[in-house]
Amino acid sequence: MGTAYSRAPRSYEKGKRLFEFEPGIYAHETVKQALLEAQHGKCAFCESKVAHISYGDVEHFRPKAGWRQREDEPLSRPGYYWLAYEWSNLLLACTLCNQQFKKNLFPLQTPARRARSHKEDVTAEDPLLLDPAVDDPESFISFREEVPYAVDGNARGEATIRALGLRRETLAEQRRKHLSLVNALRRLIALRDPEAAKARRLLQDMRQDSGEYASMTRAILR
Repeated sequence: MGTAYSRAPRSYEKGKRLFEFEPGIYAHETVKQALLEAQHGKCAFCESKVAHISYGDVEHFRPKAGWRQREDEPLSRPGYYWLAYEWSNLLLACTLCNQQFKKNLFPLQTPARRARSHKEDVTAEDPLLLDPAVDDPESFISFREEVPYAVDGNARGEATIRALGLRRETLAEQRRKHLSLVNALRRLIALRDPEAAKARRLLQDMRQDSGEYASMTRAILR
């Protein structure tokens, strides 16, 4: 792909030529299974158990075909074609987070730093969106009940919440159900119920990385 781009960069930038990607490689069942295991079966962005809501998509953190700095902008080409098959650029996301919200959005804090081809260094970029495989999301996003907010109003947390629709009502509904269980277990413990020991163990499991909505659970328990 790098060779093809080098021969006719303007054609790819204007969209006259497009790269063809093979989903049978980056979305192969073995790749998806490895991502499922690495992410504890959860969407990389909303922390919903993927099998509960969809089959999940193999998502490119840096979009492979084209990108947008803002939602209302036209698609800019080419995308990060040289990262299409890179493990470090792959995440498993639920269909809603990937297809309805993030899509080709990839804003940078400093747009001038964007890598436009395989000849440039993506490590010089400063993405606004959090990369769950690199960043600690809980340093940027916390929760008031089921509602996520940007810690100290930081720009990356807010941009991620907005771009991925992390305040969408359908997601909030699932979080509220989870929160009800967390609070019920806390009451059992506070009342020294005979089931308190079991409740403590369950809460401990729910706050582990493998737990659905673990970030919210840890925030509430703090």
